[in-house]
Amino acid sequence: MLERYEIETFLTLAGELHFGRTAERLRVSTGRVSHVVRKLERRIGAPLFERTSRVVRLTPIGARLAEEMRPLVAGIEEAVQRAVDAGRGLTGGLRVAYVGESTAPVLLRAVALFTERHPDCEVHVHEAPLASTRSSLLDGTIDVLIASYPFDGMANGPVLLRERRVLAVAADHPLAAQESVSLEVLGDHPVVQYPAVTSAAFKQDRTPDRTPSGRPVPKGPVGGSFSEMLALVALGRGVLPVGEQARQFYARPDVAYVPIHDAPPICRGPVWPAGNTTSRVREFVRAAADANPLPPDAA
Repeated sequence: MLERYEIETFLTLAGELHFGRTAERLRVSTGRVSHVVRKLERRIGAPLFERTSRVVRLTPIGARLAEEMRPLVAGIEEAVQRAVDAGRGLTGGLRVAYVGESTAPVLLRAVALFTERHPDCEVHVHEAPLASTRSSLLDGTIDVLIASYPFDGMANGPVLLRERRVLAVAADHPLAAQESVSLEVLGDHPVVQYPAVTSAAFKQDRTPDRTPSGRPVPKGPVGGSFSEMLALVALGRGVLPVGEQARQFYARPDVAYVPIHDAPPICRGPVWPAGNTTSRVREFVRAAADANPLPPDAA
């Protein structure tokens, strides 16, 4: 078994590729770093680094060892942190939110389990308006958001909910009587658009510029909220690809939901700023995954 200082020295040097900087980070001498590395190489029986007067490079064996070792070390550290948190008990507050009615049950199950595990940490639950989800995460108004992927620029995962895509159309639209449609129909009808503040990756996923065959998709009017977007659909101003749970949570007589047979599923789960990965956030994400296991056929 390797000692902790040996693992730490190896991984630090593998990242820095510089003996001096490695020694500074570990607060030891460069001689100490060299001694530890030589000891490891003798134990393994092969060089881990190529050293010249100018550069330090990982050998193929060293690169593979670093690649395989990093997640194992991270897992150990996370396990220790969870034990520390359990011993101390998480305190303070956590602000969580959801986007859309279909994600509310997922969030509430996560909150219930998190509260059971950490009763001293108060959880504040909010519904996040579509237009301010990103700004609320960035300014700290919300710590964790349950929302649809992709949500670029944020840490995210795991997936807690998968649902098929359907096309929202006006109840009297010609497509409303179809058993299913293809994504290609987006090239034949204006598509209602999300607010300008919505991320580019999300909009491209939900309301693409082109069909799978490359035909341009005509842009319809912009809605300020999801309910407003459905109102535009009901008025016949355009169509809108959505998740199939809209049938349950946004049922209305003037809108029909038609399955899209060749579209990938919509995925939803926790998102948060990577710089705000606190113990509370980590434990809430873990509780969310435990409280919302995906069925085997959806995993």
